[in-house]
Amino acid sequence: MSSPGEWYNSLPPITKGYGTLCLLTTVICKLGVVQPVHIALFYERVFPRLEVWRLITNFFFLGPFSFNFGIRLLMIARYGVNLEKGPFDRRTADFLWMLIFGALSLLAFSLIPPLWTPFLGISLVFMLLYVWSREFPDLQVNLYGLVALKAFYLPWAMLALDVIFAGHLYYFLTVLRPLSTGQNLLKTPLWLHRLVARWGLGAQVYPGTRRASVAEGAASAGRAFSGRSYRLNR
Repeated sequence: MSSPGEWYNSLPPITKGYGTLCLLTTVICKLGVVQPVHIALFYERVFPRLEVWRLITNFFFLGPFSFNFGIRLLMIARYGVNLEKGPFDRRTADFLWMLIFGALSLLAFSLIPPLWTPFLGISLVFMLLYVWSREFPDLQVNLYGLVALKAFYLPWAMLALDVIFAGHLYYFLTVLRPLSTGQNLLKTPLWLHRLVARWGLGAQVYPGTRRASVAEGAASAGRAFSGRSYRLNR
């Protein structure tokens, strides 16, 4: 069995980065270095007072140390890793773009007063879970060791539809709609591919290259509602 350090170093970059930021945020809040109210999403402080960091920092607070906090961190470690090493293998920028799109969607939804919440990190984690459930719909999972069900139904059992919507919207725009029309309206921007490459995060296939064209063609030809795969026999 590998050591905790080896396991941590083996995590893919985006999942490792997000999970680490969530853990550090709870630690500094617990130590009193920063109060949660100072990183929460309060729009009345974002725009008039230009406290724009709240648009980002609210996604890193998953609550105080508790059983639920541990479950959410494990969800990032499990489902994020499965996605980043599976369907998003060599597509680091695409995986990051998925998270950015989910965050922007949740920020937009939170402008509606009944849907507002000061911290959207939990919602982003459940969006991650939803996309995972669509990629591995037939995988058998246990809900807290009590109920066995297919992965496809897991997010529906754990979260209300308003939070799941962000994940479904991403999946619809990047998978379902391209299947029916051949058009992807939510391609990862080229600047994000370049930024990820410049930072040296993970691995990826640039859009427009021969490998990317072959991968996209094979994926479009072979995938259906049972999830997708971007692996090619090398």
